[in-house]
Amino acid sequence: MSTIRFLRTFVAVADHGSFAAASERVALTQAAVSLQMRALEIELRRELFDRGGRVVALNAGGRELLPQARRMLALYDEIRLPPEAPDAMAGAVAVGAVVSVMGGLSHVVARMKREHPALDVRLVGAKSIELAAQVEAGELDAAMLVEGTGRLAGTLAWTPLYQEPLVAIAGRDSPGATARAALAANPFLRFDRGQRTGLLVERALRRAHLRVNEFLELNSIEALVELVRQQVGVTVVPLLQRARWLEDEALRILPLEVGGAPVMRTIGMLERRDHARRHVAAAVREACAGLFDAPGGDGVAAQP
Repeated sequence: MSTIRFLRTFVAVADHGSFAAASERVALTQAAVSLQMRALEIELRRELFDRGGRVVALNAGGRELLPQARRMLALYDEIRLPPEAPDAMAGAVAVGAVVSVMGGLSHVVARMKREHPALDVRLVGAKSIELAAQVEAGELDAAMLVEGTGRLAGTLAWTPLYQEPLVAIAGRDSPGATARAALAANPFLRFDRGQRTGLLVERALRRAHLRVNEFLELNSIEALVELVRQQVGVTVVPLLQRARWLEDEALRILPLEVGGAPVMRTIGMLERRDHARRHVAAAVREACAGLFDAPGGDGVAAQP
């Protein structure tokens, strides 16, 4: 089954960005990795890499092959499972997550791997839009991300897990006792409008007719909150489930409502309907739902 071995090496090169790094992953010399990739290119009758410098980048042919290779390896791993254990917690699965979920997801996966040593879970961190594209392309089996507004492809399934309300976060000594007053009186630290959360914030501000003083735009929630701690300005972000902002004496968490109701960000799992490890993804999803199902996501009261 040399082709299967070559495909595993190919995926390792794609994941780690060089023949040298991949060689450690697949327990081969760098020369052997290079020979395998040449042999794979000959077998498939196309080049797969742009070879230049220390970093090996996939060319168009390699990028097209990558999701196909992942699916083939997942199917092969499924075939190798004993017939009597089709739902065994074993084999390889790739799961992505947005930054705000990755910490909790890592704890869940670490516990699962201790309980099921034959399970190989690869975690990928990225933005929601990128994760959704990777799931649809077959590069990921599932991803924990922010719910979008578009229609899902028929090959995908969406399961909502929990919600987080949008809140205004102001410094302890900054002016403004309410979200509206704080936003009007302070520089506005905006979350990236190129991301789903940033679009949700923008729509909420428009619907609530809230005036802001634009100052800067970042794609990191934690960086924005840290700037608020430093009295740089005020921001509007989701009240993250595992954050301790309500206990932070340097911050004031101000409720933000549109039409008398909070604006919620929904986090859920997007997955392919046809991947071979759906039972593993379901176990990850259920464990994450239990981990994040804790007080703190709603019932926010204004702090003096």
